Amino acid sequence: MSTSPADNVITLYREHADAFEKLRGTQLAERAWLDAFLDLLPGPAPQVLDIGCGNGVPIARHLIERGCRLTGVDASDAMLARARASFPGHSWIEADMRSLPPLRPFQGLIAWHSFFHLRPEDQRPMFQTFARLAAPGAALMYTSGTHLGEAIGRFEGQPLYHGSLDSAEYRELLRQAGFEVVRHVEGDTTCGGANIWLARRHT
Repeated sequence: MSTSPADNVITLYREHADAFEKLRGTQLAERAWLDAFLDLLPGPAPQVLDIGCGNGVPIARHLIERGCRLTGVDASDAMLARARASFPGHSWIEADMRSLPPLRPFQGLIAWHSFFHLRPEDQRPMFQTFARLAAPGAALMYTSGTHLGEAIGRFEGQPLYHGSLDSAEYRELLRQAGFEVVRHVEGDTTCGGANIWLARRHT
């Protein structure tokens, strides 16, 4: 029985860690957004949860260089092996973001180009997970689509799934989970056309 693209995302990233590392590269087009995220965090060494951290480069590396204590979560053991080797002083957990182990609250949560690999019905309950993991005043940043539906890209010659809710629903889910939107940009041309949400948990 064939596997649907939505069910094959984790397998793709487990099997093609080398290809992902080459494709992702080390350039930090996200720098301005990451710095805006960092500006919301309390100092001097905020605890940050990177959900779908991959190999830790370049996003986790940038946050670590700016003084954050990182906990990275990814379902790809091959990706995490690279992150552990590069940043041994931080925590790296192999897990599906839909079923995270018990974790303490964090001052920052980031899900950059990872959360949008979930089906729409799996994205909705994640906002209560974000709320549970966010300390009062914590920053949350993630990327998404703009309209309810699914899209299929390609990675290493195989279908790569993306799911999305409507922007209005994302905004309402954030509100229900106790977050206020600080900034939201659709199709940010300075950041590869990404749709980006930066929010803050109410204190």
